[in-house]
Amino acid sequence: MAFSFCGNDKNISAYSVENGVLNNGCFVDALNLVPHVFLLFITFPILFIGWGSQSSKVQIHHNTWLHFPGHNMRWILTFLLLFVHVCEFAEGIVSNKVMNTDHLHLFMPAFMGFIAATTSVVYYHNIETSNFPKLLLVLFIYWVLAFITKSIKLWKFTEFGVGPQHLRFCITALLVILYGLLMAVEVNVIRVRKYVFFANPQKVKPPEDLQDLGVRFLQPFVNLLSKATYWWMNPLIMGAHKRPIELKKIGKLPIAMRALTNYLRLKDAYEDQRDRDQNPSIWRSMYRAFGRPILLSSTFRYLADLLGFAGPLCISGIVKYLDETYLGVYFMSSAELLQNSSVLSVLLFLALVLQRTFLQASYYVTIETGINLRGALLAMIYNKILRLSTSNMSMGEMTLGQINNLVAIETNQLMWFLFLCPNLWAMPVQIVMGVILLYYLLGWSALVGASVIVLLAPVQYLIATKLADTQKNTLEHSTDRLKKTTEILKGIKLLKLYAWEDIFCGNVEDTRGKELTSLKTFAFYTSMSIFMNAAIPIAAVLATFVMHHFLNKSGPSPSEAFAALALFHILVTPLFLLSTVVRFAVKALMTFEATFCKTLVKGTLLLGKASTFCVSVCEQVSNGSFTWGNNLLTLSDINIRIPTGQLTMIVGQVGCGKSSLLLAMLGEMQAIDGVRRGSETHGSYRLPVCLRLPPCSKNRNSVAYAAQKSWLLNATLEENITFGSPFNKQRYKAVIDACSLQPDIDLLPFGDQTEIGERGINLSGGQRQRICVARALYQNTNIVFLDDPFSALDIHLSDHLMQEGILKFLQDDKRTVVLVTHKLQYLIHADWIIAMKDGSILREGTLKDIQTHDVELYDHWKTLMNRQDQELEKDTQQDSQTTLERKTLRRAFYSREAKNHVDDEDEEEVEEEDEEDDFSLIANRRSKIPWKVCWCYLSSGGFFMVFLMVFSKLIKHSVIVAIDYWLAVWTSSKTDSASLNETLSSGIPEDSHYLPVFITLCAAGITLCLITSLTVEFLGLSAATNLHHNLLNKILHAPIRFFDVTPLGQILNRFSADTNIIDQHIPPTLESLTRSTLLCLSAIGVISSITPAFLIALIPLSVAFYFIQKYFRVASKDLQDLDDSTQLPLLCHFSETAEGLTTIRAFRHEARFKQRMLELTDTNNTAYLFLSAANRWLEVRTDYLGAVIVLTAATASIWSSQYGLPAGGLVGLGLTYALTVSNYLNWVVRNLADLEVQMAAVTKVNSFLGTESENYEGSMEASQVPQDWPQDGEIKIQGLCVRYDPLLKPVLKHVNAYIKPGQKVGICGRTGSGKSSLSLAFFNMVDIFEGKIIIDGIDIYKLPLHTLRSRLSIILQDPVLFSGSIRFNLDPERECSDDRLWEALEIAQLKNMVKSLPGGLDAVVTEGGENFSVGQRQLFCLARAFVRKSSILIMDEATASIDMATENILQKVVMTAFADRTVVTIAHRVHTILTADLVIVMKRGNIVEYDKPKTLLEQEDGMFASFVRADM
Repeated sequence: MAFSFCGNDKNISAYSVENGVLNNGCFVDALNLVPHVFLLFITFPILFIGWGSQSSKVQIHHNTWLHFPGHNMRWILTFLLLFVHVCEFAEGIVSNKVMNTDHLHLFMPAFMGFIAATTSVVYYHNIETSNFPKLLLVLFIYWVLAFITKSIKLWKFTEFGVGPQHLRFCITALLVILYGLLMAVEVNVIRVRKYVFFANPQKVKPPEDLQDLGVRFLQPFVNLLSKATYWWMNPLIMGAHKRPIELKKIGKLPIAMRALTNYLRLKDAYEDQRDRDQNPSIWRSMYRAFGRPILLSSTFRYLADLLGFAGPLCISGIVKYLDETYLGVYFMSSAELLQNSSVLSVLLFLALVLQRTFLQASYYVTIETGINLRGALLAMIYNKILRLSTSNMSMGEMTLGQINNLVAIETNQLMWFLFLCPNLWAMPVQIVMGVILLYYLLGWSALVGASVIVLLAPVQYLIATKLADTQKNTLEHSTDRLKKTTEILKGIKLLKLYAWEDIFCGNVEDTRGKELTSLKTFAFYTSMSIFMNAAIPIAAVLATFVMHHFLNKSGPSPSEAFAALALFHILVTPLFLLSTVVRFAVKALMTFEATFCKTLVKGTLLLGKASTFCVSVCEQVSNGSFTWGNNLLTLSDINIRIPTGQLTMIVGQVGCGKSSLLLAMLGEMQAIDGVRRGSETHGSYRLPVCLRLPPCSKNRNSVAYAAQKSWLLNATLEENITFGSPFNKQRYKAVIDACSLQPDIDLLPFGDQTEIGERGINLSGGQRQRICVARALYQNTNIVFLDDPFSALDIHLSDHLMQEGILKFLQDDKRTVVLVTHKLQYLIHADWIIAMKDGSILREGTLKDIQTHDVELYDHWKTLMNRQDQELEKDTQQDSQTTLERKTLRRAFYSREAKNHVDDEDEEEVEEEDEEDDFSLIANRRSKIPWKVCWCYLSSGGFFMVFLMVFSKLIKHSVIVAIDYWLAVWTSSKTDSASLNETLSSGIPEDSHYLPVFITLCAAGITLCLITSLTVEFLGLSAATNLHHNLLNKILHAPIRFFDVTPLGQILNRFSADTNIIDQHIPPTLESLTRSTLLCLSAIGVISSITPAFLIALIPLSVAFYFIQKYFRVASKDLQDLDDSTQLPLLCHFSETAEGLTTIRAFRHEARFKQRMLELTDTNNTAYLFLSAANRWLEVRTDYLGAVIVLTAATASIWSSQYGLPAGGLVGLGLTYALTVSNYLNWVVRNLADLEVQMAAVTKVNSFLGTESENYEGSMEASQVPQDWPQDGEIKIQGLCVRYDPLLKPVLKHVNAYIKPGQKVGICGRTGSGKSSLSLAFFNMVDIFEGKIIIDGIDIYKLPLHTLRSRLSIILQDPVLFSGSIRFNLDPERECSDDRLWEALEIAQLKNMVKSLPGGLDAVVTEGGENFSVGQRQLFCLARAFVRKSSILIMDEATASIDMATENILQKVVMTAFADRTVVTIAHRVHTILTADLVIVMKRGNIVEYDKPKTLLEQEDGMFASFVRADM
């Protein structure tokens, strides 16, 4: 019988038991089988019954999971046990080969032991998840039996004199120890859980997190194997393929990872320190709070790095022992096993798997710690922001930019620093180990190669620092370019009307030119960095082998050469990264020291340490002096009282300290000594404390406050008004009516559920202010502070708000109201008046008191009141500012809806198709790579560059393969020549031609590395240049309609975020992707050509790889989107809080805002954690695939070598390449996923490149138009029909009019009657689809747009100024002389003001002209219109937003300076056109009245007459 358990050798009676049963080795081995069979026999039925019942039910939910005591210990011991069983099995097989017949008992028990150990852990896992510990008894019995049987075997070995020098003795001893330890673990479970032998077993609940079904991040709770392989992520990642991952799907964070937990942890560590030490360091507290996981991660990292060196050593062994056949005796020694190449290849596989597992574990632990730290720091910063004093913000000590910087960039930098920490101390160790091993393999020549790497490291460091500097430069230029682009887009209407788009486009192109210059430098340094990374290993190998050749007069053996090659590949990464890591670490530490420590520990706190809660609202202040913290008194000698339940008004000139007084009462200012009566001391400041608090009926602890500068949350309109108070429908309705918000709400697309605020819909100033007042009215508080609520409202709304809101709504409630105002006509309603002047109180009392005691002040008020009353009369009900605001809102939505309507129709069609094809189609579309977009990107870089890139890449990789192949041939020739025992003399010439070829190939390789790295970067640069250029031109020449329909933010995004991605992110990703793909392909090609058998294994591996990348790319994209979309609200919440500090503190809503911040941080952290776990999921899988590739390559070469196929050198080559594959596989997928996300930017830019441009040509040549056209200014309008878009209804219908040269024409009508549309028609800005306008005999439709628009002048309703000089604003084309400009300024009555500015005409105008008042800006626009000597001037409601004085100047100028020109005025206030020569009254796009104003006034029932009557 060929197979028998104890073998059937002729001379040994295998089954004799004469010397005693236990002295028969075969029987002892049989005895060792018993426990394994017992375990399998018992557990299989239990597992099958369990699984059967489980599969019929839904999968057990994770809330039943918990870990028994010693959980991790058990898993680790079981893994060790499995490894020892593998060794036992290998030893048995190898020993068996020595025997004459097969002895099953040498390896059969090991095989069964392996299966039993695997079963034990599966069984344990199932018991643990169903929390049924009684069944663990089976395992306890198994460990005891196994321990006893193995001990018997060990005892017999020692009896027969088998000792530690024999491998089998060592293995048996190890098994005894392991079984003993597992037995101990089992006893411990019984001791703790008392499930057997005890009367009352202990009941244990799963952790709190798992009972909460919302927690989906299970990494901390799963078993060790699932932790190591991220198996629990499978459902999420596979499921992403069917439907996108949403926030709901990723759930909440476990408690230990939430921001609040970590904040408290950090704070406790900090305070512990403060108790012991006077100056606590935030570093030490961070180490105390988060140091342990970092140490754990570093341990994993060291293990991984040490295991990494197993690769080269195993390769060296496999190649060396391929042809050793003689194996020792029955009991073999340990060294002999390691000389078996099959055993080595299995060891190599295991080492790789372990190394990758440890490496990913190390990454994961640091990332998780980084996220925890970031959560803690964000909470810390937020607490700090809530305590900042108002002056910190207004004095610019702490700007919004700084806060955003802290939150968005610096916390992330610190997180990355933690991530790189283990590298900092692991890399030097790795480098030293590598160099020692190289020396051991190749002697002194290896040190030459290593020194090449070490000497080039500083160069890399230098390049890295240069890169950082260039990036900073680029950032400055791109910020500048963005600023200019934003200005252009905001003033696009003016630019088009004045035909200046090309001038401004040129401006942006200049800045873009500077930006591209620094981008070129950036590209150059990036490509240098890539080149160094690729070329250093080639240079090192070259130096080493040339040196080796000269020292030893011959090349190395294959086993040495390829182990050395693999080691060089290992060494390059830490050396390349070390420079970056060191630089990054230094930078992170510096920013941390500079900003964090400063922000978190220093900075003026509001009212010292006992911040926000010790401020109480003052009802009375005595001898108060207040400052903003700069020791300059803002308010001095304040004595006031505020009567409860009454209306107090604070009046005074601009800048006399009215708002400051309110803020001082809210406790926002620092009180300086002198507040004697009723004050308490807090820290170094004294706070006025209320002497008389109103009776506590309502929500006493807070004040309702409406700031002067309106502040909105990024939330719905309703949430902005209720502001965290419970919703009361009746009250809400009353407040909305009092603030007359209903008409505005009706205009919004989703009513009061529309998102407003930074990221929401742009509301006008008046609308924003009314919402803030509504918020103050809605709150149920005793005290209401209103800071100049009428400033942005027109008369009607102010009146309505005063009557309905303040006098009726608030006074009926008997609430104490403090109102700061400039509208003196409301003083008659005040119960108490406080008049201020220059930071102190001028008078206080009732209006009667002041009338009797201070006649002068009263008279002064009287004159001011009369003036305001006159304005009130002039401000007609016909077309107030509010109606205008509503009009803009309506126009924006009208146009947006039309566009959305078209989009929706398209989408509906698409959706209908989708529904038929079901999920498969969606899944398909989501997993497809956007090749079309990639091609579009590449082609915009130029075909020559694309060709050059592809060609140079292919040649470079071919040359690199050639270098390694040549090395293989060269080293193999050594072993061949040695085996042939050729004479030395013939050996030398043989060898001599190898070296020069090798040197040439290496030189070619290094050159090609340089060329390829340059081509990719410069291809990216030229693509970026072309895309931005086309985008800018397309957008600036788009019709005005495009800007009405497309939100400004969306257009700006294309120029900021998307352009940045195209400029800086796509090229490196593309480079990395092509490099890693070609490396993997060339490696697989090499392995297959050496051992064709590998191709058979390649098919299943490719399928596995295809599915892994397919699933991962979709999931990664979703998680990336979630991470991005959850980061924005967090940033906004920070900046929003900083802007609304006073409001939040006045309302006492700090806790609510903190809670919101913690929620937002946790949401963002959850997304980021899942994203990094998904990356680990991918890397573990691709790394294991890589390990399998190495195993198959090794097995295939061993198998082939038995048939004498490949030479040793080629086997070494194949294995070295297989090792690189395992490194680069995950890069292929990661880069693919990144590129896919980044290509979205190209898609977005392309979508804008498809917009239609305005038709700039016209049917006449510009040269055919007379130079001085229009000379007279005669306008004929014939049957004019105009619409904004072919899809919309016409806004002007068959309009006919004739305007004589030099006439002054007024056009009036209600909102929406088509007045502004007519003014736009003169400039051909709207779609004229019927009829024509003839100016001085030429039909304007035929003219080139530039010619037409540059010959007319217009003054718009909103004055637009650009940043630059005054000269640039008046005359960007640089055509006029200074005299002409001064003349224009004189006419506009600005000459004296401009003369007084530094620089005169070259004085600076800030962005949007903010350094001038609205009236002055409007006058500049007038001067601008005058500079352009056009015979036609159109004024579009130009007086709507300015005061009386400026309006009078305007009227006067129009009458005198423009006496000989045709002026068309679109009137906002009818009295401005009473002096006109002709009045046109419009209604719904038609002309209803057309005559001299005098004639029209005589028709008493006419529209014009009714307008004028309403105006009087």
